[in-house]
Amino acid sequence: MATLQELRNERLRKLEDLKKLGINPYPAKANRTHENTNVVSDFNNLEGKQVTVVGRIISIRKFGKLAFIVIKDDTDRLQLFLKEGQISDINRDKGELGLDDIRLLDAGDFVEATGQVIKTQTGEISVAPEKLRLLVKSLRPMPAKQDGFTNKEERFRRRYLDININADVKQRYVRRSRFWNYTRQFLIDNGFIEINVPVLEQTTGGADANPFITHMDALDQDFYMRISHELPLKRLLGAGYEKVFDIGPRFRNENYSDEHLPEHVAMEWYWAYADWQDGMEFTEKLIRYVADKTWQTRKFKLLNGQEVDLGIDKEHWPKISFVKAIQERYGIDVFNCTLDEVKSQLKKHKIEVEKKENKARGIDKLWKKIRSEMTGPAFLVDIPTFLQPLAKTQSDKPELTEQFNLLLGGTEACKAYSELNDPIDQYNRFLEQQAMRDAGDEEAQMMDIDFVEMLEYGMPPACGFGYSERLFWMLEGVTAREGVPFPQLRKGVDQTTKAIYPEAKL
Repeated sequence: MATLQELRNERLRKLEDLKKLGINPYPAKANRTHENTNVVSDFNNLEGKQVTVVGRIISIRKFGKLAFIVIKDDTDRLQLFLKEGQISDINRDKGELGLDDIRLLDAGDFVEATGQVIKTQTGEISVAPEKLRLLVKSLRPMPAKQDGFTNKEERFRRRYLDININADVKQRYVRRSRFWNYTRQFLIDNGFIEINVPVLEQTTGGADANPFITHMDALDQDFYMRISHELPLKRLLGAGYEKVFDIGPRFRNENYSDEHLPEHVAMEWYWAYADWQDGMEFTEKLIRYVADKTWQTRKFKLLNGQEVDLGIDKEHWPKISFVKAIQERYGIDVFNCTLDEVKSQLKKHKIEVEKKENKARGIDKLWKKIRSEMTGPAFLVDIPTFLQPLAKTQSDKPELTEQFNLLLGGTEACKAYSELNDPIDQYNRFLEQQAMRDAGDEEAQMMDIDFVEMLEYGMPPACGFGYSERLFWMLEGVTAREGVPFPQLRKGVDQTTKAIYPEAKL
C-alpha cells in the first residue's frame, strides 16, 4: 500500500503535467449556475437544459470512451457523465480539460462542469459536461470513510477532514450556527439590541474563574481576557440602554472536561426594570424557542444518558431551594455551620477537600453532589448571598439572593439574577471577594472600582442572564470538544509532514 508521501509525489507529478499542458491548476474564479441539490430536486424542469455545477471529486471511473465522476458541493452529490465526442477537447486559454486528461484528476480535486442535465440509462440524474475545468488540484488524498477516520485526536487536529467525511459532524456545526442565530433572533424580536463589549479588560469579573493574562505593548500593561460579558454590559444599563446583549467568546484558564473548554462562545443579556421572576419566565420561552428552531423537538437524550423534556409552553419548570436541598441531604444549615462541619460532610461523601478550603467553596461542592443527580429542567432558587457577589438580595430574606440557575442534566446550564445596583453593598461584596483572593482563591472576583463608580452614578433595577454553548453541547448530546469545530490541543506535527517540509523546521 502506497504511503502518504508516495501518493503526494504522484499528485505532484500530475500537477506538473497540468502546468506543462498550460492548465492553471488554481484559477481564481469559478462559475456556478445551480447547486447540486437543485439539479436533482428540480430535474423535471432542468432536464435537457444547460447548467454549470462545481464540487470536490468523490470518485472517478473511466471506461474507454466514457467516464463517471461524482462530485460533492455543500448541498449534495452529483454525477458527471462524460462521453467522447460530447466533451470538448483541452482548451488551455480557458483551463478546460478533455476526456484524455481525466487521468490527471484525483479524488479530492475540485472541478467545474458545464453541460446538459440528463438521466443515464441506469436512471441516475447527471450532468453531461461539454466543458470541464479544474479548479483545485489536491496534493493529499482524503481519508476514506470506510478506512475508519475515527481516531479522536486525528479528528480534532484535522477537523476539516472529519467534516468532509462524517456528515453528522458537518450537520452538528450547522445546528450550532442555528443555535446562536435563533438565540440572537429571539432577543432582537423581544426588543434587545446587540452591543459587542471588549474581550481585553483591565479588571475582569462577572464569574468565579481564573483568567488568561496577556500584554498590550501599546499601553505597556497587562490585560485580562474576559471571563464574562457581565460588567461591561451592566455599564451599558448605566449608560441608558434598557435591553442589551452580546454573543461572543470568553476565556477561563481552567482544565478541559466533557462540559468545559477554556475558550467557548457565550451569550449574556441584561434587562432594565425587570427582576429575576421576569427572567425565569423569559428564560423558559427563550430556551424552548431555540430548541424548537434548532432541533425541532423539546425532548433530548443527554450524553450522560438522562432524558430531558423541556415541556409545553403553559407549564412552568419547578423550583428547588438550595438551602433546603443542603439541609435535607447533609443536615447542614448553610448560614450557621462551621468550616469543620462542611469539611466533615465533604469527607463523608468522598468529595475532595482542598488545603485552602473555605466554607463557601465547600458548600458549593456539597451542592454539586446533589445537582449531579437532578435531570431537570428546574430552577434552583434560594441561593445564599455569600455565594453570589453580584446579585440583589431578597427583600424579606437578605441572606438569600434573587437568583435562579437552570438545572439540566445534572448541571447548572444557565444563571440569572436581579442585578445588584447598590454601590456600597457592591463595594463591600468586592472586598469579601478580594479577601478570598488574598487567601489563595484564584477564582474569587477582583475589585472593580470603575464598576462601583458607575453604580454610584446610578444603574436601574435589572435582571441579567447568560448561557454558554455548553447548553448546545448538552442538548446535542456531545462532549465539549466534539461540540466545537477546532478545540485547542497540544501542538503536534506528524513525521510525514515534517519530512515533506524540512525547511519549516517543524
